[in-house]
Amino acid sequence: MAFPAPADPRRELYPEIEPFASGWMETDGPHQIYYEECGNPQGRPVLVLHGGPGGAVNPGMRRYFDPAKYRIVLFDQRGCGKSRPNASLEDNTTWTLIEDIERLRARCGVDRWVVFGGSWGSTLSMAYAITHPERCLALVLRGIFLLSRKELHWFYQDGASMIFPDAWERFVVPIPEAERGDLMGAYYKRLIGDDVAERERCAIAWSSWEGETVSVEGPDARPDKFAEPEFAVAFARIENWFFTNGGFFPEEDWILKNVDRMRDIPCWIAQGRFDVVTPISGAWALHRAWPEARLDIVPDAGHASSEPGIIDSLIRATDWAATV
Repeated sequence: MAFPAPADPRRELYPEIEPFASGWMETDGPHQIYYEECGNPQGRPVLVLHGGPGGAVNPGMRRYFDPAKYRIVLFDQRGCGKSRPNASLEDNTTWTLIEDIERLRARCGVDRWVVFGGSWGSTLSMAYAITHPERCLALVLRGIFLLSRKELHWFYQDGASMIFPDAWERFVVPIPEAERGDLMGAYYKRLIGDDVAERERCAIAWSSWEGETVSVEGPDARPDKFAEPEFAVAFARIENWFFTNGGFFPEEDWILKNVDRMRDIPCWIAQGRFDVVTPISGAWALHRAWPEARLDIVPDAGHASSEPGIIDSLIRATDWAATV
């Protein structure tokens, strides 16, 4: 399969656009899912899966696609962003999110679409592709996250702390020293607890840790949203809920063990060499199991989708996916 060569100068985002449709989609339970459509209503359908879990879509996510070629479908996952009820953990698993994707696909009248996701969005993209390979025209993935115990231990217990010790000190402040041997568990008790003030304080600390490590520029580049209480509570509660439950996968390394289910789907992977949130080891393990997929290692980037090298790779990827 032919992949385009790197461009010089680097590619940049497409111009800002507004949705041509938006609304809320009902589910079988209490959740109402916010979605929007942008670009060309007759274009190639692409589904955008945001990160977290617990994040939300934003206007910048529309700009990774040529609006003349793509019909861009975005949605806020359960409990996130504009979806309702906010920060809810009820019936909120990987599998119910996949049900929502299928429900949204049917609502939009789409038979097959390109699936685009970064970080947790890459996890959900692959879980969807493994479950419904017949619905995927291509995958465009960034910052591969296999949701393994090794990755979670690296970021929330011992590993990333040695690269960002200043941000780590702020992360552990809400947790008594006696409980710091299991930080995910200690945060879990507080994020689902009844003490609203403590929940908010812990949510901001949890979210800010990720915000301060997401870019090679370090803590000074933290996006403001990670310190905003409403965003932080949903982000931290849902993220910790999924991680504590191992992504609700039936076994460790479930994605790698099921690569054959998606092997025939064309795939482009953009991975920052200095990604601390989802280290390159995950992308490399996936590449070894799935050599047919293109692994584009960006030499001067971390985890953030806003870094110039990541933008360049993703724009080249979506231009490629419009034609496969």
